Amino acid sequence: MKILIVDDSAPNRYGLQSILMEAGYHAIEMATSPFEAFRLLSFDNPAGFVDVDLILMDILMPGMDGIEACSQIKTRPQLQHIPVIMITSQTELGLLDAAFSAGAMDYIVKPVQKVELLARVRSALTYKEQMDNLKAREEELLEVTRKLEVAYEQLRQQSTLDGLTGIANRRHFDEYLDVEWKRAQRDHKTLSLIMADIDVFKNYNDNYGHQAGDECLRKVAARMQLLLKRPGDLVARYGGEEFAAVLPETDLTGAVRVAEKIRTAVEALAITHAYSIVSDRVTISLGVAATIPTYDGCCEELIKKADQALYRAKQRGRNRVCVSK
Repeated sequence: MKILIVDDSAPNRYGLQSILMEAGYHAIEMATSPFEAFRLLSFDNPAGFVDVDLILMDILMPGMDGIEACSQIKTRPQLQHIPVIMITSQTELGLLDAAFSAGAMDYIVKPVQKVELLARVRSALTYKEQMDNLKAREEELLEVTRKLEVAYEQLRQQSTLDGLTGIANRRHFDEYLDVEWKRAQRDHKTLSLIMADIDVFKNYNDNYGHQAGDECLRKVAARMQLLLKRPGDLVARYGGEEFAAVLPETDLTGAVRVAEKIRTAVEALAITHAYSIVSDRVTISLGVAATIPTYDGCCEELIKKADQALYRAKQRGRNRVCVSK
């Protein structure tokens, strides 16, 4: 463990060094002034490594006394944990009180007695070691806490995402729609919902296989996600080959425009579907509903209207957008 001696008197410095080295403390630095000590302590570099475990500081020094130097050391976060023992020939209560107020841990009266010096040094170094161990445990605890928070956030996100497509799952959709319904209700704003279904998807799965079917679902989900760019919009996998899009503060005209963009974008993917009764490529049918929520209504009514519109789109030949009545 390294000890820093700060004293403008060479005899005092070397006398302390001799006692300490004789007792087995060989890592000793010496400074002739507080300013030299500041340099050795990387005083103005908060990120600098400080390899000092104890400071022995004379109180009376020219330019800056030990009390002021101790006070300045204790203002630096990277130095606050280093114990400071004052060495003084004066024992007035006011002076000692000022030293302790400045952050000193202990004091030794001149002329320095070997037994007293070594006892106080051992005590201070034991304290420093305990503080270092405590700080290390705190840092370990903080790191564990940080990792737990990251893991929790990952689990939280996973619990809201569909494992296959990576977009929001049904659970998150239900929660989000409820939140946006209440927001629109409170602010008297329009809330729109799009329900979409991949046309003749069972035939696609049966003939191309489930792996191809999964890839088709991922591509459609990704394209829908790409088209809904506003932070408040949400695309979710509603179930099977069915998707839903929540559009806050969007009227029916705007929602229909979005739905049509989705329909043409999915068709433009040009995913071959030779077993479709609609087209030679994968297509999608969509139902759109919009409302200004009232306090006697519920978001299930909006889902029902969008679902009914989707059913009509299928009845009318699929690969189209229909609006709720």
